[in-house]
Amino acid sequence: MIRAVTFDVGECLVDESREYGTWADWLGVPRHTFSAMFGAVIAQGRDYRETFQVFRPGFDLNKEREVRAAAGQAESFGEENLYPDVRPALAALRGAGLWLGIAGNQTVRAGRILRELFAADVDLIGTSDDWGASKPDPAFFTRLAEAVPFAPEEILYVGDRLDNDIRPAVTAGMKTALVRRGPWGTIQQTNPEATRLPHLRIDSLTELPDGLAAFNAKA
Repeated sequence: MIRAVTFDVGECLVDESREYGTWADWLGVPRHTFSAMFGAVIAQGRDYRETFQVFRPGFDLNKEREVRAAAGQAESFGEENLYPDVRPALAALRGAGLWLGIAGNQTVRAGRILRELFAADVDLIGTSDDWGASKPDPAFFTRLAEAVPFAPEEILYVGDRLDNDIRPAVTAGMKTALVRRGPWGTIQQTNPEATRLPHLRIDSLTELPDGLAAFNAKA
């Protein structure tokens, strides 16, 4: 049975449209041009960070984050950037007695924001900066498994990406749910693995309570 549900952050809980728009502004590139190139890079199966290299060769994302922060334009998100199904889904899952967590590739700054937004709603908030390992590195999911008080096979990891979320979580022995939204969820939805690997495929997080109830009833 699934006893714990853990969530990715970007394009799972947080709509990153604003954030990528501000990166386009920072680079001095029209937002639609940046978005088009971003999608092309993802569709080719390349690392999304290569998008920045197209517009500024040698671009160092970590360094530029610091430069933006020093200029008073640090990456940020808030309640207004959450997908509208996030709060109802967390409340319903909590009401069903499930243990909840948030774990994604995020900076220390993003981790602080997540704790401000969700400290009262979930049992765990962990980031790649906290753990010194980034998805899809197996070490990330090892740290997640260590932090959750249930066996890996009792943990559901919810994400929008096959490469960063679903595939490595399955390899780690976890159950998975693939949410179809955002650039990766949209581009990768026709990949055969999008049908074969996830234990659940959803269009909204509010589908999780019923989906989990049905899954656990069969279990």
